[in-house]
Amino acid sequence: MTSTSKLSPAAMTTASDAAARAIPPVWPLASSVAVNPFLGQTDETLAQVGARLGRVGGVPVTMPRAHYAALIADGTITDADIAAALETLEDGHAPDLAHIKQGAATPTRALAPQPTLADLAAKVSGIDWPGILADRIGQWAAGYFDQGQALWAAPRRRSAYDAWRQNATHDLTPEIVGLTGFAQFVSETPDTAEEARARAASHLGLTEDMLDTYLHQLLFTLGGWAQVARYHLWQAELAGGTDQTITDLLTIRLLWEEALFAQYKDQLGDTWERVKTAHAEPVIADRDLTINAILQEAWEHAVQRELAATFAAPTTASVQDRPALQAAFCIDVRSEVFRRALEAVNPEIRTLGFAGFFGLTASHKGFASDVDELRLPVLLNPGVTSTSEGENVNAAQTARFKSRAHRAWGRFKLAAVSSFAFVEATGPIYAGKLVMDALNIAPKSAANAPAPRFDPPLPLAAQIDAAETILRAMSLTTDFARLVVLAGHGANVVNNPFASGLHCGACGGYAGDVNARLLAGLLNSADVRSGLADRGIAIPSDTHFLGALHDTTTDAITLFSADQLCAAHAADIARAKDWFAQAGIVTRSERALRLPRADSDADIDLRSRDWAETRPEWALAGCKAFIAAPRQRTAGKSLSGRAFLHDYDWHKDKDFGVLELIMTAPVVVASWISLQYYGSTVAPDSFGSGNKLLHNVTGGIGVVEGNGGTLRAGLPWQSVHEGESYAHDPLRLSVCIEAPHEAMTDILRRHDGVRALFDNRWLYLFALDENGHIAKRYTGNLEWSEMVGPVGCSGKNRATG
Repeated sequence: MTSTSKLSPAAMTTASDAAARAIPPVWPLASSVAVNPFLGQTDETLAQVGARLGRVGGVPVTMPRAHYAALIADGTITDADIAAALETLEDGHAPDLAHIKQGAATPTRALAPQPTLADLAAKVSGIDWPGILADRIGQWAAGYFDQGQALWAAPRRRSAYDAWRQNATHDLTPEIVGLTGFAQFVSETPDTAEEARARAASHLGLTEDMLDTYLHQLLFTLGGWAQVARYHLWQAELAGGTDQTITDLLTIRLLWEEALFAQYKDQLGDTWERVKTAHAEPVIADRDLTINAILQEAWEHAVQRELAATFAAPTTASVQDRPALQAAFCIDVRSEVFRRALEAVNPEIRTLGFAGFFGLTASHKGFASDVDELRLPVLLNPGVTSTSEGENVNAAQTARFKSRAHRAWGRFKLAAVSSFAFVEATGPIYAGKLVMDALNIAPKSAANAPAPRFDPPLPLAAQIDAAETILRAMSLTTDFARLVVLAGHGANVVNNPFASGLHCGACGGYAGDVNARLLAGLLNSADVRSGLADRGIAIPSDTHFLGALHDTTTDAITLFSADQLCAAHAADIARAKDWFAQAGIVTRSERALRLPRADSDADIDLRSRDWAETRPEWALAGCKAFIAAPRQRTAGKSLSGRAFLHDYDWHKDKDFGVLELIMTAPVVVASWISLQYYGSTVAPDSFGSGNKLLHNVTGGIGVVEGNGGTLRAGLPWQSVHEGESYAHDPLRLSVCIEAPHEAMTDILRRHDGVRALFDNRWLYLFALDENGHIAKRYTGNLEWSEMVGPVGCSGKNRATG
């Protein structure tokens, strides 16, 4: 039964904050990064989250049963895989193997969320109140959160609650469609959001035990708008502050519930009381959700068997004293294909993997720009500032004037008083551009910005500290080649609102060229090298570092050889360009096999310039593993562009500081990527951004489908599905690290948030032995199990970490 005790203001405030943190943030389109849609639920298991999100939004958290049935039928999932998944359950009443296989062959009912008062009012009135509510809040939010797209933006310097009240008291739409006196209702709401929530809670008869899922549901119904507000809180807390935007948004949604309840309460009967009772019930996974989670885990176990077999296969890697070339790439899964191709071109080339921001947390201003580009993981704060402004002040000023004129011209084209006249008068002028775009022959932008520099310059001691930290984190302290290329990555595409999502997630949704070029300049400094030598890292005098950009759409490599001219390395650079070109052909040929309508590597470049292409590349679709180990463990073995590869040698890692950094930063970022693809695949209606063909950019923040309403966050359907079948297998990431499992246990013991990811199996953790084979599996609660043979495991022989 629902408690009837009075709800205290403190309890309401606490529950509102908890509901806010159950919502994942979403970054603006200009710097979008992958976000784990289950971010607020990682302290629960998949089945428990299925129950929670089922109540809140009818959200599936696994694939349809038929998907698993097909995998069982074709032998991908074996009885042993299902048995291994069943071992993770502690419930003595858990289903057995036969029930699981029978369940896989039986479709389940669609999850139905508890109705909101807007849903109940729609049912009794025949008016689409959820749709109207989404439209009115969406129209207001698009202006309030606008980042420069709107010609008439909402007023700033006021809270979201105050701004909405100002707008809603003049919005007659709700009253026109049937919500009597809504403007008057809003004008009489309390002056503070806290008081408004308390009043609404009193009028609705809310009780403390129902707030957990009810308030979460109200924010969930706002889709991407709630996630934008959560982003404001995320950014504020990262800077040591706070922000009330998301709880203001919750207040707004709650006031709509209060207004609808006031009008329709006499028609609802006991329905609302039954809903409140349902929200007050504990969130417990039923048998169907449990079977779904077991089938998902069995599939992941099957994939882990294949991964273990890959590690167990003989390696063809050769170890040479001095490589012909060293090339460091981002750990991004797309780099795996290119690295493998490059090493195949010349076996004396050694590639490395490191997070694409190359350890430099730079707040960067581009050439002729005042925008602070945070080229660093979103988990961190900027540590340095940089700029691409050179000494040529006139060139920068000219570029600024051109940019301002371009923006002004664009606003004139869109303005209400000039748009139609503009098309009539100047339309023919654009005929050439339209033809070039349609034929995919429009010129592409080149990565030719002036060399970036630290601004202000770093003190020499700080430069040496940064260089040492980064080189040790890369496990690059000896055997330097004559030429070491540091390749950031980005994607050069056209007519794509999601372009930043194809860039480097470790660089905050920007390309990684700036960080790579900054680090190359740092490591080429004679004073820095002298300081490094005193700390045991001797870089040969003939070693030259060179920044580069890997275009992941075309697999072309741009070398920034003009940043620091070095005539002595001209031949080395020429050879490197040739090797990169050859590797690009091989890589494009492999990628073409996965891309729809791509017959050969020649088709890849055309896709990047096609303004109608919805799949210029697959980005990180298919990701399934994160590997931190020496390169020789995976060299020569195809991981099909599905693994994050981080070079790591634990023997060089004093006190396991680098291991801790890997497990708490790159691994967490990779989990966000993996789970965004997972959520966008299993629940595209809730965690995906819909169909690219229907998208309209709003506010410069995100996209809506059609002309307004709920903001859509997550990946477009075209990013996970190729038209006939899935391009992404929704699998939780398997993290494989070559390091003593005791060291990993110690790190998990100190980081509760990271431990929760592994304990609740949002990630899987494996320890590699001295031969590079998977030797132990983390089973949760700081315990490990021995792997039995190269492709199996048992949870019965446990070793406490």
